Amino acid sequence: MTFVKNPILKGFNPDPSIIRVEDDYYIATSTFEWFPGVQIHHSKDLVNWKLISRPLNRISQLDMKGAPDSCGVWAPCLSYDNGVFYLVYSNVKSFSGKWKDTPNFLVTTTDISGDWSEPIFLDASGFDGSLFHDNNGSKWYTSLLVDHRKGKMFGGIILQEYSETLKKLIGPKHHIFEGSDLGLTEGPHIYQKDGYYYLITAEGGTEYGHAATIARSKSLIGPYEISPNGPLLTCRNEPNYYLQKSGHADLVQTKAGEWIIVFLTGRPLTPLGKCILGRETSIESIYWPEGEWPTLGSGSCIPRVEVPLDTSVEPGIEEVNEVYTFDAESLDIEFQSLRVPVSEDWLSLSKSKGKLCLYGRQSLNSTHEQSLIARRIQSYKMTASTSLQFNPESFQQMAGLVCYYNTSHYHYLNVSRNEAGQLCVQLTSHDLFEQSEALAEPLILDIEEGANIYLKVEMNGADLKFFYALEADKWFAIGEVLDATIISDDHVRDGGPSYMPAFTGAFVGLCCQDLEGHNRPAYFDYFTYKEDEFQFPSSIKKNLSCEISV
Repeated sequence: MTFVKNPILKGFNPDPSIIRVEDDYYIATSTFEWFPGVQIHHSKDLVNWKLISRPLNRISQLDMKGAPDSCGVWAPCLSYDNGVFYLVYSNVKSFSGKWKDTPNFLVTTTDISGDWSEPIFLDASGFDGSLFHDNNGSKWYTSLLVDHRKGKMFGGIILQEYSETLKKLIGPKHHIFEGSDLGLTEGPHIYQKDGYYYLITAEGGTEYGHAATIARSKSLIGPYEISPNGPLLTCRNEPNYYLQKSGHADLVQTKAGEWIIVFLTGRPLTPLGKCILGRETSIESIYWPEGEWPTLGSGSCIPRVEVPLDTSVEPGIEEVNEVYTFDAESLDIEFQSLRVPVSEDWLSLSKSKGKLCLYGRQSLNSTHEQSLIARRIQSYKMTASTSLQFNPESFQQMAGLVCYYNTSHYHYLNVSRNEAGQLCVQLTSHDLFEQSEALAEPLILDIEEGANIYLKVEMNGADLKFFYALEADKWFAIGEVLDATIISDDHVRDGGPSYMPAFTGAFVGLCCQDLEGHNRPAYFDYFTYKEDEFQFPSSIKKNLSCEISV
């Protein structure tokens, strides 16, 4: 027996979809406006997971230029049938106002780590699309229906047959499920077991009321009966529990015949507080006797922090490199860009040997052409640093180290020029459409042209602290302690306009801007990212007890 610690995929890995192919498990998660689209992790043992692929790596598959924050790739569904991998995904174009633009596509491959096909358009009636492979050989597409009438949006779950020959949806569209009393029904997946079709859905909204519910029917098109046991999975009634926002789930059967559920969670710093790391992926066992309703292995609807699984553990996967050098032909897989792919016209690993060259483009507030690469923050205690050479010509050119959530929420330590033409370091924060300078005056740098400038950030819970140095490891603090919670879903939703979606997570990375439009380059020698264990406050409970209600 092995104990698996939750979450299994830390830091902005939401909406998990899981499959097993022989001895291999794969989980696909949402990436929203980050490119390439969809993260696929692989495991042999359900314990150790490794990021192996981002399949949507061409503009022809995923065109997100100009997409609003937290749009782009939503809730991918990964499935497998007869030697072929299938991936359904939404590429959300707009989500503000009464109407939503949510086209859904399908790509396929026979090699999950290789190239995927050009996309097949499916439907734009909703989002969270899923492909179900019936035992009789037919294939069915199911998704949420967006209903803009009377402001309700969540219009239930729809189903339509997919023709692999014609490569399109065919036949009537069936409205198969309205949802439970929790409402906000989305994220459907269908399974066959013991003569029933089982339908799992995410409900209650992807915040602290989130849940996964289960229904079943003898007929694929319904009617579906909701489990009398209530939600299969939820923490909505336990505000002090470690794993919050639990919902949006998917099921898989192990080779030994056991059932497993993976699901979305968040880890707040305080009860019902901010989940800076974003929505993550956790795991639980499922108890599912023949002909009966499934229940969690915990014995309640509350998932455990440490889950006993009957699995043979593989040797541990190597930790992510803490020091990223730029002497390879491509970036490490942990890095992503915003909305558009990396290309030589804005990012070069060959311009100066052993260095990353970023050509300055648009501001951090742009949804079109940002010169930014970043990786997920996956621990509440982390340190990131870099060294750069940058010779800006004006105050409109800057480059440096950023802690980023979206175009309106970030902390940015950067090198620029002041109006007198002096090289300087400045610390800029952007929160809810308001930009502020954390320094009363930029810090003037008296150094030779081309000299190294070192930048560092330390995160400890909700606290962010920046540093600079002119010699390696001789750090000086700059500015006050900043609020890390502004780079969280919760902060954006709580303080922003009601129409603003916020579904991603915190990133740390490198960027360069040239607001004059001359593409002034900055050269980075390395990027380091180091995690330490963070101690959650005692108000957050990590174990099930009699105090937890069901």
